[in-house]
Amino acid sequence: MQISSRFRSVAVAAIAAAGVSIASAAHADSGTIRFSVYKAAFFIGGSGGDGTLTFHGKHYPISVGGISGGLAFGASKTYFQGRVRHIRRASDVTGVYGAAGGGGALGRGAQVIVMTNDKGAQLQLTGRQVGLQVNADLSGMSIALKR
Repeated sequence: MQISSRFRSVAVAAIAAAGVSIASAAHADSGTIRFSVYKAAFFIGGSGGDGTLTFHGKHYPISVGGISGGLAFGASKTYFQGRVRHIRRASDVTGVYGAAGGGGALGRGAQVIVMTNDKGAQLQLTGRQVGLQVNADLSGMSIALKR
């Protein structure tokens, strides 16, 4: 059976394109992250904290900050931990993450959140919150590697 050269060229190009896209996805990796955030709000709020990204066996100190606006009041501290997915290097975790949501804590509470930055890094976090905080707001969080 004869295979035309045009069909063979298209097949080779398709296999090469699939290989490149699989290779790029395969190079994306994941790590773990832990940080604590203090948050205080009376309609407009601010938050800040620090923690550690663990990626390929190395520990990278990070700083976390953010603002929020909406129906929010109180003060709390939240301890987050989880996975960072779709990163190729530690610096991919840096950037601004946005979220809309609601929650609350009186004494102790729990949070679960998934957020993505502009580089495609995805945070999948669980948190334990302590304090008095009620919120239904839009918030943003920025993560930076400490030097």
